[in-house]
Amino acid sequence: MKTFFNKYYDDAKPRTYLVGINPGRLGSGITGIGFADAYHLENYCDMPNSFDKRVEISAAFMFEVMEAYGGVEKFYKDFFFTTVMPLGLLKNDKNYNYYDDIETQKVLEPFIEETLLKQMSFPQAKPNIICVGQGKNLKYLEAFNKKHHCFGNIEVVPHPRWVMQYRRKEKQKYIDVYLEVLSRVLA
Repeated sequence: MKTFFNKYYDDAKPRTYLVGINPGRLGSGITGIGFADAYHLENYCDMPNSFDKRVEISAAFMFEVMEAYGGVEKFYKDFFFTTVMPLGLLKNDKNYNYYDDIETQKVLEPFIEETLLKQMSFPQAKPNIICVGQGKNLKYLEAFNKKHHCFGNIEVVPHPRWVMQYRRKEKQKYIDVYLEVLSRVLA
């Protein structure tokens, strides 16, 4: 993580956050880097690593978006991946989302609130964000913003896992949706 952050974020340039759900067990849950698995870190970011080089489908989609945007260097100069819940959650050895049940969400709420507000207080955080996920993650961020007034505007893109699992044949259409939203927030 330190090598990655020194390579791409060693400056004071403001960036727009893409706010996901929580780290997945095969991607950022291993690497610590949002929507990045070991394979893509090594092959796209020139960062050799000792992790298992399994391709995680959300990472695969996001790196296609980054390439279409102009490459990883350009993308990371403008954007930063983060999550509502910064820690990966597992249940029965499968990814588990902070919102999968109301009790889990209630228990995690103070930690989520503290970490999300802290991230938005960074001088590099632009006020407008992009929510990664059109369902429960967006609903949560809208309610969070109603309470805390920390986002200027919330744009939304479909979750890459949803695209790759249910709309893979239309993948280019969704890459174009991402590019449109990324361009709009920078305008």
